[in-house]
Amino acid sequence: MKPDIMYKQPKSILNKGNGYLSGYSHSLNPYVGCTFGCSFCYVRKLPVSLFKGKEWGTWVDVKQEAEKVLTKELIREKKKGEVTIFMSSSTDPYQPVERKERVTRFLLETMVENQPDFLFVQTRSPLVRRDIDILKQFGDKVRVSMTIETDDEAVRQHFTPQAPSISSRLNALEDLKKHGIRTQAAIAPVLPSTEKFPSLLNGIADRVCIDDFYMGDGSGGKRTERLGIFDLFDDIDKKNWTVDTAYRIVENRMYEVFDNEDVLISQEGFAPY
Repeated sequence: MKPDIMYKQPKSILNKGNGYLSGYSHSLNPYVGCTFGCSFCYVRKLPVSLFKGKEWGTWVDVKQEAEKVLTKELIREKKKGEVTIFMSSSTDPYQPVERKERVTRFLLETMVENQPDFLFVQTRSPLVRRDIDILKQFGDKVRVSMTIETDDEAVRQHFTPQAPSISSRLNALEDLKKHGIRTQAAIAPVLPSTEKFPSLLNGIADRVCIDDFYMGDGSGGKRTERLGIFDLFDDIDKKNWTVDTAYRIVENRMYEVFDNEDVLISQEGFAPY
C-alpha cells in the first residue's frame, strides 16, 4: 500500500534533548512518522502518532525546506554553547521517502557548513551509504549507529516486515567503516538471535549497544507491553526472550568478540561522543 505523504513547513527543527536523550543539547527529526512501521516502535503510543488517527507505518509528513530553518537555529544555538544532535529520535532519517525527498541529505549539507560539536545518526536503513561523501566531512564529530536487532532474517521479517534486510544493513555498516566513519551496531530492541551474531558484527562495527524494551521504551516496558508485542514472541515460541534479563544473552556473546568497553548497555550507547 502506498503511504500517505503530506508536506509541512516547520517553524522549528531542533528539539531540546531530554529524557533518554538528555545528554544531547538537541534532537533532530527530518520527518514525522515512519513507513518502516516496526511492530515494537514506542512512537506508536506517543501523541504524535495517536493524534494522527492513522495506522503507524502508513503515513509520513515531509518537513519541506527544513535546511533553511536549521541554518538559522544552528547559528543561534551555537552562540549559546555546545551543540550535540541526535538524528533521529522519533523517525528514521533514511526511511524510503528520503530517497526522493532528500530532506536528511539537505540537513547534513547544512550541518557540514556550520558543524555541531557532535552528530549521532541513528537508522536501520542502508540508504545512509548514499551520504558517505557528506558524513566523511564531519570527521570524528559523527557516529552512525545502525539498528540490527537480530541476525536471524526470519525473526526480522516476523517483527519488522517493512524494514530493510539484515544483510543489507551489515553491508552498509561495512561500507561506512571502510570510509573511516565511526560505526555502531544498535541491538535495540533485543530480538531472538544466534551465537553467530557477534562474528557478523566483528570488523564492521566499532562497538555495539544493547538495549531492550524494559530499558529503552521510557516506561520500564509498560509502553511496549501495551503494543501487544510479547504475543509476537509467543507466535515463534520465543517467550524466553521477553524476560528483562534476556539482553544478557546477547551481551555475554558480544564479549567473546568485542572488548568490554566496546559493549555498551542502553542509554550509554546512545550518548554523545
